[in-house]
Amino acid sequence: MPAQYTHTARTQAALGSYTLCLIDFQEVAGISYAVFWFLLLILALILFFAVPPRLRRSRRARLFAEPFPQSYVEILERNVPLYRNMPPELQRQLRGRINVFLNEKSFVGCGGFEITDEVKVTIAAHACFLILNRDTNYFPGFSTVLVYPDTYLVDEVVYDGEVATEGQDARSGESWHLGPVILSWQDVQESLADNSYGYNVVMHEFAHKLDEENGDVDGVPALAENSHYREWSDVLARAYGAAGDAGASCENQVLDEYAYTAPEEFFAVATETFFEKPSRMKEQLPELYGQLSRFYCVDPAAWGSS
Repeated sequence: MPAQYTHTARTQAALGSYTLCLIDFQEVAGISYAVFWFLLLILALILFFAVPPRLRRSRRARLFAEPFPQSYVEILERNVPLYRNMPPELQRQLRGRINVFLNEKSFVGCGGFEITDEVKVTIAAHACFLILNRDTNYFPGFSTVLVYPDTYLVDEVVYDGEVATEGQDARSGESWHLGPVILSWQDVQESLADNSYGYNVVMHEFAHKLDEENGDVDGVPALAENSHYREWSDVLARAYGAAGDAGASCENQVLDEYAYTAPEEFFAVATETFFEKPSRMKEQLPELYGQLSRFYCVDPAAWGSS
């Protein structure tokens, strides 16, 4: 007959000890599971914050290195006068920046306007002049460029004390905070036809996008070093005040009078002038030119006649 186990006092004691050990193990295992899930959560957070930037950098590097279509080169040579004067290395870098920009930003035609390669490449090129030679996140915080065929109207309310007047304002471009950039294609073309006025609506609106990267749109973008802010503020405050007092309508005035309506507009207009009339700015406003050259990491006055 097979052996049969009986519950003697000794076996009962052994079973009791085994049960206690099992309970202790389960408690320890419970603590281990809690630690395990905590560590897993930490790992997930690390992956969430670390992996996407690495993947984004890798994707951007691949896009940057992709061949630039010859048809796009012809658009640059036709529509972007600055491109023809740039050193070859900066031309190559601009083409790479455009590749990334076109991949990350969407273009939407408004008012029946058709988006073509010429529209996209022309706008992307002028925007990417602002991010050469430096680390960039390609204008974060927005993804859409809206393009109208011509100057467009927006509803606005003007207050005079307690009196509110409703009307419409004609605009050539605007940059919404953490929203789209809006442009008039006719105004873009006009700025390409004659740069003697230092007018470039694309650079103007994308300068606002750089300005908002550190939170406030106040004419003080995110600078490379904390030590630069004091000198930046001093130089731009002097140029803003002195030039405004001297009269923005003077014939030899470098900056358009719109620069003196607000500090953020001063930065945007100064950016246009820095790229479109660099030699005149360097001659008449050398300190301002120096600050912008340090910020944008380029010296367009050295590229050719301007």
